[in-house]
Amino acid sequence: MTDLVRGILNIIWLLFGGLWLALGYVLAGIICCLLIVTIPFGIASFRIAGYALWPFGRTVVDRGPVGAFSTLGNIIWLVFAGIWIAIGHVVTAIPMFVSIIGIPLGIANLKMIPVSLMPLGKEIVPSDYYIAGMRR
Repeated sequence: MTDLVRGILNIIWLLFGGLWLALGYVLAGIICCLLIVTIPFGIASFRIAGYALWPFGRTVVDRGPVGAFSTLGNIIWLVFAGIWIAIGHVVTAIPMFVSIIGIPLGIANLKMIPVSLMPLGKEIVPSDYYIAGMRR
């Protein structure tokens, strides 16, 4: 995908759902940063907010095996924030599929659901960072 196409898709995305999704992640991040224990969730939420704001040209990859604390954190996140943000992705994806131009936006929206459910242990990298599953 060329930079021009990515830029156009990102602008359309921003106008038709990306801004609202990013604000949802920022709100979740602010709430998580109120307590010291949940600051890692807030940082992950802010990181995903940037991805939700401008997703084309970037992808989410696993950092590697996660420890017990990350697994427990992902479960806590799933219950208190992840489910609601994932529902937001589904709700914004449905109208995007109505038009032909919106289909890639709807697909991108659905691709964000796994990271919205389990953000700890994930990393957002440029799309060309991994080629055939290997680092460049």
